Amino acid sequence: MTAQRLEQAISSIIRGQIPTIRRMLACIAAGGHLLLEDVPGTGKTTLAKAFARAIQGANFTRVQFTPDLLPSDILGLSIYDPSQSVFRFQPGPVFTDILLADEINRSSPRVQSALLESMAEKQVTIDGKIYPLESLFFVIATQNPVEFRGTYPLPEAQMDRFMMQCSLGYISEDEEASVLADQIHSHPVDQMSPVVSREEMLQLKADARQIHISEELRHYCVKLAAATRNHPDLQLAASPRASLALMKCAQAMSLIEGREFVIPETIQSIASDVLAHRLSLTADARFAGRTAKNIVQEIVNQTPVPA
Repeated sequence: MTAQRLEQAISSIIRGQIPTIRRMLACIAAGGHLLLEDVPGTGKTTLAKAFARAIQGANFTRVQFTPDLLPSDILGLSIYDPSQSVFRFQPGPVFTDILLADEINRSSPRVQSALLESMAEKQVTIDGKIYPLESLFFVIATQNPVEFRGTYPLPEAQMDRFMMQCSLGYISEDEEASVLADQIHSHPVDQMSPVVSREEMLQLKADARQIHISEELRHYCVKLAAATRNHPDLQLAASPRASLALMKCAQAMSLIEGREFVIPETIQSIASDVLAHRLSLTADARFAGRTAKNIVQEIVNQTPVPA
């Protein structure tokens, strides 16, 4: 199975992170994009590189987001050709299969918003002309939550375009010792060989859409999202796009887990990853130490599960 081969290949490089690897695979299978937020040095960039190397024929580009980055540095621009007296479009790094937007919150809101159209519509509009992106186009963005100087928090509209937000976190001491052993002579990601093709990845996305989800569980996804809309601790709740993302992620995760249908436990396990980053807390809730993930988990615990 495509997902299993990918999981085995990536987990041999990124040790102790199978839950996050599965979420990443579910995210791309569901047709979304992933935001990785964690402290420096936990393997966010390596995860993206390992994923790209595991796919044969997949194009991979990395953009290091900095305050002086311009939208044209990502999307591309029209360059005048004096020999032909015409403008020719020079594609930017967004024209790829897998785009690593490293430290995305270090660039200005203008640059961050340049990704909106490409993430939502899989196309870029330059000088009034539309350029389609690759069918496999997948954005993995990273940001460090502990740094505030020189950073620009992603606006709500941008956060809503990420289907999931995950964290890697620290691994066990034994797993960390294995990481050290793996890198004594060279980095293992440099020795990776592809385990799936682009065509198999596209088929994985098609298969995810065929996973059965009952009408009761579709309503369950809606109820979880709707419960945020009247919550006293939230000033910005989950939109219908969030409940749609929850359904698609549940289908994709069920496929990765080897089932042909969605069960409530799958929806519950990914609810925080899909919904929490789309929420905005009130000032009183933030002052009280509340977090969006805690609120989503409370909603999951309080919402009746379909029989």
